Amino acid sequence: MSSDDEQRRPDRPEYQVHRTRKGPFSRFGKPDLESLREKSRRRDPERPPQGAREDVPYEIHRQSGGRMPRFDDRPDRGPKKKRSKRWLKWVAAAVAGWLLLSFIAFAVSAQLQSMKLDGDARDALSGSPWLLTKAQNILIIGTDGRSPESGDGSAQEQRCYDQQAKGAAPSNGCAGARADTLLLLRAGGGQFKKLSIPRDSFAEIPGQDSQKINAAYAFGGAALQIETVSNFLGIPIDHVVIMNFTGFADFINAIGGVKVDVPEKLCANISGGKKNGGTTIRLKKGDNTLNGDDALAYSRTREDSVGDPECQLPAGYSDLNRAAAQQSVLNGIKGRLTSPLRLPYNFVKGPIIGWSAPKAFVSDMGMLAMPQLALSSVFAGTGDTDVLIPSGNGPGGSLEIPESERQRAARKLTQ
Repeated sequence: MSSDDEQRRPDRPEYQVHRTRKGPFSRFGKPDLESLREKSRRRDPERPPQGAREDVPYEIHRQSGGRMPRFDDRPDRGPKKKRSKRWLKWVAAAVAGWLLLSFIAFAVSAQLQSMKLDGDARDALSGSPWLLTKAQNILIIGTDGRSPESGDGSAQEQRCYDQQAKGAAPSNGCAGARADTLLLLRAGGGQFKKLSIPRDSFAEIPGQDSQKINAAYAFGGAALQIETVSNFLGIPIDHVVIMNFTGFADFINAIGGVKVDVPEKLCANISGGKKNGGTTIRLKKGDNTLNGDDALAYSRTREDSVGDPECQLPAGYSDLNRAAAQQSVLNGIKGRLTSPLRLPYNFVKGPIIGWSAPKAFVSDMGMLAMPQLALSSVFAGTGDTDVLIPSGNGPGGSLEIPESERQRAARKLTQ
């Protein structure tokens, strides 16, 4: 073995230096190994020496010419970043799952309620389930039917109440219930318009004498009411929603009540007032937050039948004022569901709200159409509610609505 071989360190392999890019004068010079090492250190001072091990202390690396600190003292950033990303993914998945559960609860509840609608009422409709792509006319009917437990003008038997609630015509000894509220929605296709029909409007009822329009429900259930309103305004009715008083109050309680703007101070006794087993409401002028029972009472108030000197309606309060009150409650519901300040509450209570909302009514719209109606109400603008204006009084205490007024309202609604 030569002296050169003996002096050569066995742990230092021979190096071959390669340039990644040829310079214009590279062929005239020789590779300088030490200068390349120095450039490499300046470029990345924390780069470990070739062949360095992470479990070897810093001092040993210094002896071998390395510049790395102790590998066991370096912060381990990689796993922490991975744990952070993993945590965010789990949170996002939990939020998405909770929202999906709320949607499923709403869709299933809506489908169950749609199965309760009377078959004749369903046959009287002409709509499709595709509300998002095409605006359609939806008749909302609030009946004055109440369960036997309420005890204030309620149905005598539960079967009679069930008959009224699903929109069936009275039969088997059960009396019919009148419509307490008639409201038309034009929803879908980017629209969300409202038209309120006074319940005392004088109208022709097929098969019956002309009288107050809300009597149609008592004679033939939702099917006859749909036909009567369609003839009254000259437009088709695509869908129907029959409000349930008990479910309506429960739904409002589920969303934490509603805020309404009352035009003037109001005190009213409903169904005999609190002293007689009914409800008494006292509202100040301006904003009032109402629970389910009070919101329902405010929506139903139209006249003072108790004669309590300490609790009276404002002078001249009529069915038109009640229509405005109902719109205020509906706007309050929408405000509760869409307000950014209510998002945390609505998110936490999402499945409860989703399950309770459809139970407030019976409708032909099930799990396909009802969510589209909800989306239309959220994303479409909320304009003022149109109300049919009577020209005077008609027979039997009814309100006379001129043909010209009905045509005007129908055009405004459908355009």
